[in-house]
Amino acid sequence: MGTHEDAVASIAAEVLGFYERSEPFRVYHGSTYSTRPSDRQLNKMVDTSKLDGILEVDGQGMTILVEPNVSMDKLVDSTLPYGLIPPVVMEFPGITVGGGFAGTAGESSSFRHGMFEKTVLCIEIVLANGDVVTASREQNADLFHGASSSLGTLGILTLLKVELVDARSYVELTYHPTGGVSEALEKLKDLIKDDSIDYLDGILFSPERGTICSGRLMDEASGPVQRFTRATDPWFYQHAERLNFTPPDAVFVESVPLVDYLFRYDRGAFWTGKYSFRYFMVPFNRITRWILDGFMHTRVMYHALHQSGHSNRYVLQDIAVPFAGAKELVGHIEESIGCYPLWLCPISRGGESLQSNFGLFPNRDANSDEGEPIVSFGVWGPGPRDSRAFVKINRDLEQKIQEVGGRKWLYAVTHYTEDEFWSIYNRKEYEALRAKYHAIYLPSIYEKVKFRMDEEHNVVRGTWKARLKGAFWSIWPLSGLYGVCKAATGGEYLLLKSHGRELEDERKLFEKRREL
Repeated sequence: MGTHEDAVASIAAEVLGFYERSEPFRVYHGSTYSTRPSDRQLNKMVDTSKLDGILEVDGQGMTILVEPNVSMDKLVDSTLPYGLIPPVVMEFPGITVGGGFAGTAGESSSFRHGMFEKTVLCIEIVLANGDVVTASREQNADLFHGASSSLGTLGILTLLKVELVDARSYVELTYHPTGGVSEALEKLKDLIKDDSIDYLDGILFSPERGTICSGRLMDEASGPVQRFTRATDPWFYQHAERLNFTPPDAVFVESVPLVDYLFRYDRGAFWTGKYSFRYFMVPFNRITRWILDGFMHTRVMYHALHQSGHSNRYVLQDIAVPFAGAKELVGHIEESIGCYPLWLCPISRGGESLQSNFGLFPNRDANSDEGEPIVSFGVWGPGPRDSRAFVKINRDLEQKIQEVGGRKWLYAVTHYTEDEFWSIYNRKEYEALRAKYHAIYLPSIYEKVKFRMDEEHNVVRGTWKARLKGAFWSIWPLSGLYGVCKAATGGEYLLLKSHGRELEDERKLFEKRREL
């Protein structure tokens, strides 16, 4: 624990310095699965990127004590030797424990266990005045619940205790072909009632075709074995779509090794990787996917996305809605965006208060069961090239989300005005917590998620230099090639660049902090 405690003490001292100087600051984690452009600056941030250690696996107590930058694949690798697995494992290997807790994350087991934050038992957090405190459902409960899904705006996570469940070697995966959204939603509702199912999600391939995938943990393979993590394996969504062309009412069952199932969407980032083939005019087939497999894993793809600035060319939204509003939402998506496939993931809300998330989850219907789940839609596809049209299509989507009683995940850019944003989310409770726990020099949620058009390559307004820069990067395929090259060579991609002596001074300070 000494190394961890020393690192936390160093972080707390640095935070205290910002607090005493009354200086705003940001937190640097070293990587991100947010699609928002980064505005971190070397001299205005606290570096927590080295907090990536696993401190303890308690096999008997079925818990694991980890630092926030532990990734999902590292977490799973650490628990499997004990025959255990986290109840909720996000589908991308590089998503971190801290990111899952603070940023809202769910997966196909969330219809049973809720969001990832529900599996966290307690946290250690450095408040924005430098104090180090522990929070749980029993201790500093308002801070514990408030910190979840608040995007790190109440303090800096330094340690989390996560519950574990029994693991098995395989997932027996059953594919249920369906028609459009109505039939897919009904199938989800039916399967949620089956207590033997451990995993449940689905894909809508078109307005007329979908597949619902239900999984059971098994010790032995009970059918043909299918893998998804090797370069020669199919991307999961393609495999599911091929099986969709079976006779009506038919199902297909296969066994998937547990790790392959958990990270089945990593290669190709669900299906968004196919858009990069289209952008570069490269044939999309088994041979090209094998050759380019090293670029088609999410860690590399997110690096390229940030370097290229292409997040402002794609609609990248996760949306949670009550089942009753799901069909209307899909109709809007189909009409305004024409975006298929769509990911469907049911999520349990359980009996806990939702006030901790400041309204980040949809409201329950007054006549609905307290535990009735919601359904999350992943909407990821090309948007209009025109900047104004791009903003409009996102704003229209956000308006429709509100009309059907839903909420959007905040990892993506938000196009709400500030007044619109706080008419949706619980500002009074949120700001009271920020005041109580001294978070005035950390950015607010809205400051982190708001859309900054002038900072994008496709600018609507700005100086002639900004317009010239936007025109340059709009030349095909310059921005895409730049993103790929930067991702291939690695290195920093979240920090804003400075120039000359200022850059050198900031880098020296940055490296000095990293050595502490």
